[in-house]
Order: sequence, then C-alpha cells, then structure tokens
Amino acid sequence: MTIPAHSRRKSKYQPRAVPEIRRATSAMIASLDAEGRDTIAAPFGHALADLARTRDDIVGLSADLSKYTDLHIFAQAHPDRFYQMGMAEALLMSAAAGMAREGFTPFATTYAVFAARRAYDFIAMAIAEENLPVKICCALPGLTTGYGPSHQATEDLAIMRGMPNLTVIDPCCAVEIDQATRAIADTPGPVYMRLLRGQVPNVLGEYGYEFKLGKAQTIRDGGDVLFISSGIMTMRVLDAAARLATDGISCAVLHSPTIKPLDAETIVEQARKGGRLVITAENHSVTGGLGEAVAGALMRAGAHVPFRQIGLPDEFLDAGALPTLHDQYGLTVDAIAARVKTWLEA
Repeated sequence: MTIPAHSRRKSKYQPRAVPEIRRATSAMIASLDAEGRDTIAAPFGHALADLARTRDDIVGLSADLSKYTDLHIFAQAHPDRFYQMGMAEALLMSAAAGMAREGFTPFATTYAVFAARRAYDFIAMAIAEENLPVKICCALPGLTTGYGPSHQATEDLAIMRGMPNLTVIDPCCAVEIDQATRAIADTPGPVYMRLLRGQVPNVLGEYGYEFKLGKAQTIRDGGDVLFISSGIMTMRVLDAAARLATDGISCAVLHSPTIKPLDAETIVEQARKGGRLVITAENHSVTGGLGEAVAGALMRAGAHVPFRQIGLPDEFLDAGALPTLHDQYGLTVDAIAARVKTWLEA
C-alpha cells in the first residue's frame, strides 16, 4: 500500500484530529500563488519526457514520490525507464549512481529535505566523489509547503553548496525549469536542482529569458536598488520592483539561478555599478544560501557596497497555510517593498 506523502515516516497510530474548517489553501500546496500570471503544468515532467524521446540514456527514479515531483509524467511516457525505489532515499541515490556508472543519465527525484538530510552521505560518497552525472531534482524547496520542519527544506542550499563537484540550481519558474532540465541533461557531473511542481507560474517567459548554466542575468534594470535573487523570490522581487517604481524607487533585478558555481564576475560587476543598495532575496535560510554566497564573493573582490538580505530566519519554521507563512516570514511583495523603503530611509 502506498502511504500518502504527508504521512511518511509517521506512526499510523495517530490521535484523531479535531475537525476544523477547511482552508482554501492547503498546507501542502507546492505551486505557489501565481499572482495573476499564466501557469504551466508539470514543466519538469514534460521536459524530461520530451528529452527521453531522443535520448535513450535518460532514466527516472523516485523514492515513492513520482506524483509529487511530476516525474509521473515521465513514467507514463517511458514506463520501461522509470524505477520506483520506495521510501528509501539512500537506495535511490545508490541505484542512480550505479546506473550512471553503466552509461545512463539518471534523474532522481524526492523531496528536498529527504535528499539533503537523509541521503547526504550517499550523494557525497556514491555520486559526488565519483563525479557521476546523476541529476537530483527535488520538490518542496524552502517555504513551499506548510507542513513544518519535517518537509520544509530551508537549509538545503547551504548543505549542498558545501559538497565538492556538485552543481546547485534554484530555478524561478516553469519556463526556467523546462530550460534548466534540458541543460543539466547535457552537463557532466552531478547536479542538485530545486523543483516547483504542479501548476507552476510563467514568470521569465515574458522577458525572453534563456537559462544559461552558471550565469546570472539582469531581468530588469534600475538605479536605486539591485536585487540579486533566485527561485521564487525572483518572481517576488520583480513584482516588488514594479510596485516600488510607483513610489519613484528604481530597482534592478539580477536573477542568479545557479547557486554553485556562482557567477561572481557578473554579481561583482553589477554590485559596483551606481552606488545601489544590494539586496539578496532567496527562499532559503539567511544562513549558508545565496545571500552568504554573494556576500563572500563581494568581500573577496573588495567590493564594499551597502548590503542587505531577504530570506528565511535561522530557525525551524511554523506549519500552516502558505500565504500566512509567507506573510509571517516576510517573503510577500508587500513585505519586500516595505523593507526596501525602510532600508533606503535609514
């Protein structure tokens, strides 16, 4: 019997829950509010299924979470190349490593917390140390679920950044997930990529954006503030920049989806332009993620600029509905705009 994802590794002997009014937004939702944008269904699953039509080396593996990582799209299209490994992340990564040694390009999917916390040593020893082309693609990054610390991968970028040989990617939207999936299939060595699943907003498509591995790209220019962002926070800072423009505050947005290797050259070059306030924004703890990676790059380059971070606090987060949590932890457009004004006025 398949155990629902939300009850994995919990005892079946649970006290009966007290009935309560059902909220409109589920705590487990992983496709965030698109805020009026168009959405694209399961971009990762469709991109991988499409790739596999012309590449017989591509295989897909999941730890009982194919439906919750959109890998079920690939499984339906290529059932002979899909492997259900059960609720065993160590086995998932070890099997992927073995397949890579035999010439395959495995895409292994699970939740980000299970890859970063439970399977870390197996990724390090079986995959990264051997520099094998395993692509680890993980749903529920950062605060994209309300199920509390057991499912919220708020420190996965910090964990994975420290692993040698591993490329680390945090895509923004459906368009970028599609492009990045195709790009990493051709990338030598292992990759860790965060995933958004289900109905994923189309954010960067309207800008004519093309993903380039290892490159940060300016999405919007501005003279007062430079946002350096990744993942869903690029969507949020683009909206915040538009709102701040109505108050006469001009904001640039530099999207940095590749967390490792970081495009330090572009980041330093942009940070040095025009005396702007530099603000990093990430759906991750302020400890060890994009913000600290950028700060380190600026310090090493001797770029002394005003610098602030927007991210999640260094603590275990609450459970609840995502809109409530995003407001609570300052990831909303309103919160970002208000904080920028405060910093500029200080």
